Amino acid sequence: MKKLRKIKQRLLTDAFNGFSIILPNKLRLKGSDFLAILALGIVSIVWGTTWVVSKEGVRYIPALQMAGIRQFLGGSLYLLYFIIRKYPLPEKKDLFPLLVLSVLNFVFSNGLSTWGVKYISAGLGSIIGAIFPLWIVIIGILGDKTAPPNKAISGLIIGFLGICIIFYDHLDDFINPDFRFGIMLSLIATWTWAFGTIYTKRHAKVFNPYFGLGFQMTLSGIILSLVAMTDPAHTPILEIPEVTWLAIFYLVIFGSLIGFICYLYALQHLPTEQTAIYAYINPIVALITGWIFLDEQLNPVIIGGCLVTLLGIYLVNSSFKS
Repeated sequence: MKKLRKIKQRLLTDAFNGFSIILPNKLRLKGSDFLAILALGIVSIVWGTTWVVSKEGVRYIPALQMAGIRQFLGGSLYLLYFIIRKYPLPEKKDLFPLLVLSVLNFVFSNGLSTWGVKYISAGLGSIIGAIFPLWIVIIGILGDKTAPPNKAISGLIIGFLGICIIFYDHLDDFINPDFRFGIMLSLIATWTWAFGTIYTKRHAKVFNPYFGLGFQMTLSGIILSLVAMTDPAHTPILEIPEVTWLAIFYLVIFGSLIGFICYLYALQHLPTEQTAIYAYINPIVALITGWIFLDEQLNPVIIGGCLVTLLGIYLVNSSFKS
């Protein structure tokens, strides 16, 4: 564990020092607290916009193909960084956990959520993506002998009430089979993320998680790309339109690299509860940016349902932190 803490500290220092070069001197002089809040703000905004960017990108090529390219490029950059910095490679015993996490967190969760927003709004996709803590509670109820805290049960009920409010506004859309398919893909993506979170806590505590992230992303990029090649709509690399490449580069640079670096920095310098705020801001950002740039529906019912859902998620998260 001491070795992992040293690796984490070295990575955080290297990564954010490099990122802070682009910040004005006045900002850097205000101390780590300011930088940590700035980093958290970047995460909250950037990760919220990735839903809108993903939806725009999958308009022109198959979603799994775009997700595969994104994951492969992002993972390769991570691996290149770690190799240049001479971080220790994962050991043989770590390969199976890395494979499992790659499939759960990236092939299924990221791949299916990207596919889902092809058929549903970016805002709705982001809200569904945020409810994975509710599934963790349900998995705990079904799999563990100990009952979860009453606060978690209340959060579970309130969270699903919020989802029902949002779905009530989309009742007419359920007539469309594409919409139902998008909802199903998005829900499966949250299930696999929940299982991936539980698996990480139970089985993946020994390897460098940051180097492991590069392996997971690269491997998932290869798997998704191979699966996407079986799609008759698969687009040759040279025929991918510019707007999709712009979306991919945004997702890689801002979503996977800058966003993750900022998240690590915020996590290191702020309380965990404060860092978790990003998870509640992301869906709101996705709803607003989807409304502005993609003309997605936004009304009081959707806003109210979103806020109720986030309240439920907050209660679940805080119940296990208290």
